[in-house]
Amino acid sequence: MARLQNILNSRKLTLIVSLPANDAALARAALEEGADGLKAHMNVGHRASGNRFGDLDEYEMTFREIRGLFEGPLGIVPAGSAEEAKPEEIRRLAPLGFDFYSIYAHHLPSFMLHGTGLDRTFAVNEHSDLSLLSSASHYGFAAVEASIVPGAEYGTPLTFADVLKYRRIVEQAGIPVLLPSQRKLVPDDVRVLGDTGIKAIMLGAIVVGKTEETMRRAVADIRNAIDRWN
Repeated sequence: MARLQNILNSRKLTLIVSLPANDAALARAALEEGADGLKAHMNVGHRASGNRFGDLDEYEMTFREIRGLFEGPLGIVPAGSAEEAKPEEIRRLAPLGFDFYSIYAHHLPSFMLHGTGLDRTFAVNEHSDLSLLSSASHYGFAAVEASIVPGAEYGTPLTFADVLKYRRIVEQAGIPVLLPSQRKLVPDDVRVLGDTGIKAIMLGAIVVGKTEETMRRAVADIRNAIDRWN
């Protein structure tokens, strides 16, 4: 696979869209406006979008359709808890064309640390002990997702206080840092995030909304800002 690692290593700043719904039309809109990669979800309640995502069987055909739209990295949040991460489903992800998984460290069961055929990424939240980040590379993780904004603050503007925390994660992680749009990111945020060392901006429901129209507008705006900074 290694599509995620390859793109993170080859570009200063990558644009990934975390789909607010497992929907091929939304995926196509994101790709046509310049997304480099996509992330889907299953077995999880998603705070930002308000959606509850079901199991793999519910989405298999949609995932095949999305995979057929592009050749870039395609990731998935496979579960919202360790108990919901099902070995029989995880084994099916790479054959379906997924390249990486993304899951909170405290939701990640040990069986997913090897043998999945996927690049591995994990997320930290506002309660995580960031001093442990430097140990992640020992386990072969491709990236860490800095999901550190408390839920009550979703959708508020990015501040320098956030940037300082992100910089600390970059300095400690030793692996690429992905930034989900828990704040209401705008094009003017791109430069400071790139200068902070963030390797990928991951736009989700707070920025892209839930329709093709809002998706296109948001992705195009951030894509243009990334291209100007690069």
